[in-house]
Amino acid sequence: MTSFPALLAAAFLLSASAAVADSRVFIVPNHSDGYGIDQCLAKGEKCGAYAAQSYCQSRDFAEATSYRQIDADEITGTVPASVGNSCAHGACNEFLAITCTR
Repeated sequence: MTSFPALLAAAFLLSASAAVADSRVFIVPNHSDGYGIDQCLAKGEKCGAYAAQSYCQSRDFAEATSYRQIDADEITGTVPASVGNSCAHGACNEFLAITCTR
């Protein structure tokens, strides 16, 4: 016979693993917006939280858990030429990683 605490522990482990599994990292080009939001996101500063949150919510995720600038060599796979060659305001080949969760 299974005890209630064992069932509760199993339910907790299943719910925790489901939450971890439902996250995604988005790689986006870092374009200057003229307001400094790009730098807030790139440096992981608190001022970028709202922009990262909005980005995640626009893709049907609940929240942004992290955001930061990444180097192009950290990206596995290919970067489309139209993204990689954009040089808006001197920010050539700079990318952001935004981690979103449901």
